[in-house]
Amino acid sequence: MNFTDVLAGKLLLPQEIPLSIPTIAYLQRTNQISQLPSIKQKYNRYQCLRCGNSKQSLFANLPCARCHNRHVYCRHCIATGRVLACENLTIWAGDPPTWPKQIKPCNWKGTLTKHQRQAAETLKNALESRQPEQLVWAVCGSGKTEMLFPVIEAAIKDNLRIGIATPRADVVRELFPRMHQAFPQTAIEALYADSPDRTGTGQLVISTTHQLIRYQEAFDLMIIDEIDAFPFHHDSTLPFLANRACKKVASKIYLTATPRPSQQKQITKKKLPTIFIPVRYHGHPLPIPQPQIEWNLKKKLERGNTPNALQQFMDNRPNIRQLLIFVPSIAILDKASTLLNAVSVHAGDPDRKEKVLDFRQKKLDILVTTTILERGVTFPSVDVVVLDAGHGVFDEAALVQIAGRAGRSPEDPTGEVVLIHQGKTNAIEQAIAQIKMMNRKGANL
Repeated sequence: MNFTDVLAGKLLLPQEIPLSIPTIAYLQRTNQISQLPSIKQKYNRYQCLRCGNSKQSLFANLPCARCHNRHVYCRHCIATGRVLACENLTIWAGDPPTWPKQIKPCNWKGTLTKHQRQAAETLKNALESRQPEQLVWAVCGSGKTEMLFPVIEAAIKDNLRIGIATPRADVVRELFPRMHQAFPQTAIEALYADSPDRTGTGQLVISTTHQLIRYQEAFDLMIIDEIDAFPFHHDSTLPFLANRACKKVASKIYLTATPRPSQQKQITKKKLPTIFIPVRYHGHPLPIPQPQIEWNLKKKLERGNTPNALQQFMDNRPNIRQLLIFVPSIAILDKASTLLNAVSVHAGDPDRKEKVLDFRQKKLDILVTTTILERGVTFPSVDVVVLDAGHGVFDEAALVQIAGRAGRSPEDPTGEVVLIHQGKTNAIEQAIAQIKMMNRKGANL
């Protein structure tokens, strides 16, 4: 076994090390691994060195089966493995990993558009100069994944390690086969809860942001997809994990279609280098959402009655596309799927992966979903309906992303986007205004 490939860039709990106790002892004697405390205590306050948590209410203690004492553990990161204060974290201190030399790593046969080429060149230059940060602000359907191929190829040629972090497992599952097809000779792994593609030896690692908890100074190039998305912009732990996973001299590339106000402020002040792409790769404009008011909408949904606006849309649509229906909660999800006799999916659904795959393979005509499918997944020909679009869960960014699910294919570059609400909100108006603004900018290029 090549210890470097297995351990380099990792920050592991004892139970996560795939080696025997004698082998671990040998690596310690030869100074190839080192250990650090998992939980630091200072002045009766704790900090978890695994996830960075220092919120005292998220620490508790329990009996240790090994030493029979009570030890503090961190409740914040328990979902990815419990860390006790009596356990050390292991990091690699040996030689850096090396990867097979590749002359032409990329097997993608497609052609980039003019705007994609400009973005791709900007990203390559950022990597070559080890520019710390680069933002790509590109509309939904601009072909962000294809824009990444040249910079990933350049990194592979230079024997660098690449991380792609994204907020949701569905996006990891979609990116994994696309990257395998584009880079067939590269060791690639996909990390999310219960992932079957977890080898521990990837040069290109596609991961949910939470899974970066097991990495430290691993990546020369870190690509963070949908940096504005929940949970990344809600949980300060995730930026901490992403930054820790990077080497001291690394390039970080941020991708977004809907930058948050804080990011827009950085862009305006020229504190964050940004390339702006307001046009889809097929050149057609973004579908503009059509708001439809429905009186007593919430009561109708709670009672399991079909809203008139939804029924009218269902009766008049030509059924040439699949239909993606977004709802604000699981309670409404169950009622809507029963009304429409349709399959539904949500974050905690044990069959989530299979249902999304069935929809992608057109085995399902209608899929009712929560916001888990608002971004990062591509279906070539869908209409989109948002039920109760005025609900707080549908902010401006969410509505823009949801509208971006329609019209993604050059064979079907349009698509209906209907926002059914019982009172227009600022988020609805701002989302429509943003899409119109993007279309104007795209038309003027």
